[in-house]
Amino acid sequence: MERKISLKKKNNEKINDEKINNEVNTEEVTNEEGGCSPDGCASCGGCSSGIDPETMVQILGSRNQELEDKYIRLQAEYLNFKTRTQTEVSRMLQYEGEDFIKEMLVIKDNLERAVMMDDNDLSDEVSKFLSGFKMILGNLTSLFDKFEVREIECLGLEFDPNVAEAVLTEHDPNKPENVVLEVLTKGYKYKDKVIRHAMVKVNK
Repeated sequence: MERKISLKKKNNEKINDEKINNEVNTEEVTNEEGGCSPDGCASCGGCSSGIDPETMVQILGSRNQELEDKYIRLQAEYLNFKTRTQTEVSRMLQYEGEDFIKEMLVIKDNLERAVMMDDNDLSDEVSKFLSGFKMILGNLTSLFDKFEVREIECLGLEFDPNVAEAVLTEHDPNKPENVVLEVLTKGYKYKDKVIRHAMVKVNK
């Protein structure tokens, strides 16, 4: 009986010894593979990468500065994009309806031509008919004034290529050179923008 207890005790001691040896071997392998010792990085002098703390701080500081510079550039690009977009939208809203106004100018031209016929000693019946055109033309002109659509004044003035286009030339010795002799088609501005150049005859 005592012999059996002694053998059992020896077996337990043997198992414990093997367990301790395995733990020691595992710890040695871990340290050899680059892991830190149980005392931490202070005892081994740094991590497995071999970079000391001061160098690591410099690397992280450089990376942080790089990210800050990138953020500042992205922020500046966004602000520039936002400004351009706002400018374009503002410009679109400022001249909203420009295409419609251009189409209406053609109607105004035709009404003016019709009204000019009343200067040719027409019959009373035709004159009364044209009076209706005059009223429509007056209403249309008032509407254009309301929306800041203005006729470009250039008759008798020096030719300005920014607001007019010279389609004909003629020589009149009684007038200065490069002066507009006749307006063939009226030009118009919508606010401060020329939406149709005047077609004129210029003195040469």
